This record gives sequence, structure tokens and C-alpha cells, in this order.
Amino acid sequence: MNRLRRSDRWLIHDELVRGRVREAADPLVVDLGYGASPVTTLELAARLRRVRPDVRVVGLEIDPERVVPGRDGVRFARGGFELAGLRPVLVRAFNVLRQYPEEAVTSAWATVLDGLAPGGLLLEGTCDELGRRCAWVLLDRSGPLSLTLAWDPFTVDRPSDVAERLPKALIHRNVPGEPIHTLLTAADRAWAHAAPLAPYGPRARWRRTAEILRDNGFPVRPYRRRMRDCVLSIPWDIVAPVKP
Repeated sequence: MNRLRRSDRWLIHDELVRGRVREAADPLVVDLGYGASPVTTLELAARLRRVRPDVRVVGLEIDPERVVPGRDGVRFARGGFELAGLRPVLVRAFNVLRQYPEEAVTSAWATVLDGLAPGGLLLEGTCDELGRRCAWVLLDRSGPLSLTLAWDPFTVDRPSDVAERLPKALIHRNVPGEPIHTLLTAADRAWAHAAPLAPYGPRARWRRTAEILRDNGFPVRPYRRRMRDCVLSIPWDIVAPVKP
């Protein structure tokens, strides 16, 4: 329960996502691959209703045995990357591509993106079993827009500890010479430099870490509101894998 709360919090506050959901002629959202239990889909629906009360959420699972009766205004059906013929404005796909080879990611993204409504968005990511370490890519039909890492301030020791939950497109790229490795190395270095703020708590230390990263040329997104989580969001082109 609440395993995807960090990405949900980010979704309902992100200006681009909020705007697309609010402006959609049909506020349809698909939770793709919700797994053995639909609880995270129900939680997503409850949170999105704060953005748009008439949002429609459909949970899709490729395994027919996992399709459950609808409840709390959420419908469940069988479907995969083709989205069962639906045209959602937003798709969330968490822990779906971890079982696929890296070379399958681009085609899976393309299949989902082709099924979106005009202006639709895809959030594709990964988290650990308790949701303490999360990472996701936000995409539109033009391709990836950003990478976001989010983690529990009180159980994760340093930014690079999130590397084990990088999305499939990046998890094998955390090696010297790749941009994601450069970013995580710089984040750990900045975290170490911000150690004098540790007595004020990990959130204060992380805010200073993000400032150091920006001073060093990494365009880490600033947030006006106070964040419960440590969140590192950066344009995709900063971390895009080096082409072979």
C-alpha cells in the first residue's frame, strides 16, 4: 500500500501533467500493469481526483487472472502496451519494463505513445518493494522529456543508492562514460559537500545538494513548494544514453 506515493505526489503537482489532465476533453488515465493487487491503481485515482474530480481511471493487466471487478469508480481490464484500444491522456507504467531486455524499451514506449490521446503523456518507471527508491521517465509523443529520481530522505544514505531502481533504459548505463553515471557521481559529491547541513535533516541537506549541482551546471529542476521526498528531476537530454 502506498508503494507509488512518491510518483503520485509528483504527478499531481507537476505543472505539465496537471495541465494536460485538467485540459483533456476526456480525462482518461490508464494504470498499465498494476500487478497482483489493484491497490496502487485505486490510490492513483483518489489522488488524481484532487486535480480533476471527473477523472476516469482504468487499470490494465496482461494476465487475465489479475483482472478484478471495478470498484471505487475505477475499472479494470485486460491489456498491454496497446492500451486495449483506449486513448488516455496519461499512462502510468511502473515496474512493467524491468522484465524486458533493454533493447525492447524503445518499441514498448512507441507502442504506448502511439495509443495516447493528443497531448498525452507516459510516466514509465521503477520502484523498490516499499517505494523508498523510485525513478521514472516522463514522455510525450516526441520522446522522453525528463528523468526524476525520488527517495525517502530517512532511509536512503546517498543519491546514487537510487541507481538500483533506474528505469530499464538507464539501469545498465550507470557506468563511467555514460551521462547518468556522471550525474549520480556529481550528486554524491555534492551530497558530501552539503554534509554540514546534516544536523538540520536530510531534506535541508538535499536542498543544498541540488543548489550545488545547479552551480556545477546540472539543470536540476527547482521546486517552489517544500518536498516531503528528496527529488532530483532533470531534462532527459542530460542523462540520455550514449549511442553505440
